[in-house]
Amino acid sequence: MNSNFSYTFPALKGVQADKEYYVVMCPLRIIPKIFLFDEEEIPPEHRAQRILNKSRIPEMTNYIIENQKDYVFSSITASIDGDIEFIPFDQSSPFKDLGNLKVSLDSRFLINDGQHRRAAIEEALKISPELGNETISVVFFHDVGLKHSQQMFSDLNRHAVNTTSSIGILYDYRDKLALVTKDVIASIPLLVRYTDKERVSLSKNSPKILALNHIFNANLKLLGKSKGDDVTNDEEAFLQEFWKTLCASIIEWQMVYKKELTPRDLRANYINGHGVFIEAIGVLGNFLINNYCSEWKQYIEKLSQIDWNRSNTTDWLGRAFNTNGRIQKTSYTVQLTSNKIKELLELPLTESEMQLERKFLNGGA
Repeated sequence: MNSNFSYTFPALKGVQADKEYYVVMCPLRIIPKIFLFDEEEIPPEHRAQRILNKSRIPEMTNYIIENQKDYVFSSITASIDGDIEFIPFDQSSPFKDLGNLKVSLDSRFLINDGQHRRAAIEEALKISPELGNETISVVFFHDVGLKHSQQMFSDLNRHAVNTTSSIGILYDYRDKLALVTKDVIASIPLLVRYTDKERVSLSKNSPKILALNHIFNANLKLLGKSKGDDVTNDEEAFLQEFWKTLCASIIEWQMVYKKELTPRDLRANYINGHGVFIEAIGVLGNFLINNYCSEWKQYIEKLSQIDWNRSNTTDWLGRAFNTNGRIQKTSYTVQLTSNKIKELLELPLTESEMQLERKFLNGGA
């Protein structure tokens, strides 16, 4: 290979399935130049599997731009169709896998995993060119003719497991509402003991009664916020007081805390052991703070007088659970459940809530 017409990368050589691969550090500035998704020479059958979800790019770009001192991206995995040569720095055994990887300039590069990272890097460089000297690790596989890239794409994604939204909230130290939500939980003994911080739905035998993501989603609704919005000190104080009042007002939660009722029996027999209730309370709380700001606490305390039993089909059938008795949590059922709670508290419905009620009472027509 003519070294004057090649890319040269410091590389670490490895072996998987008897095939060599190479880990290199690529400056961010060359990532958009060597990985061109829509090159005409890349066969359509390969490009078709790598259509970008463009809605993800701005969020990922902002993540880099706004966290230039502590962002982190995992490796890009790519195939090389072209001539390559690995030249070790030293032929002795401890160092023979360290060297330079030379790749001919006319090679084709195809990303198997990391196309959205690549697009976000390109957009971030337009805003902050100084990022160009930073690096990202790229794992290269030699694949003449790109014959194995589709299988590689399938294999890389087959065993991928997304983290739950609860874990995402638990590990998020940038989102202000995530931090506030965790502080609220830590400050209330019942929530400390009975909040599952990993799962998004609780099994029938779970020893917990709430999931972290349900509390977080309820807080979004309570404050009328979107994920990533700022939270003021007054709003944080309100959330602290709201959850303290709510936990004291839900009799069944207190029974669980006092060991008079098991979490399993709570979920089996009451709707207030489920996410649809938690998020409906978020909708209710937002209405109260905006319309009854000096009385919201009295209304939350009145929740202790409501029959939350699943045998109360008059109030909760078709709202919190369906005809098969299965709890259902959608934006529609959350709002319907909130509507019924407002009715039981003798609170007025908004025009949009009345429209939803008419639709519900007419059989969803």
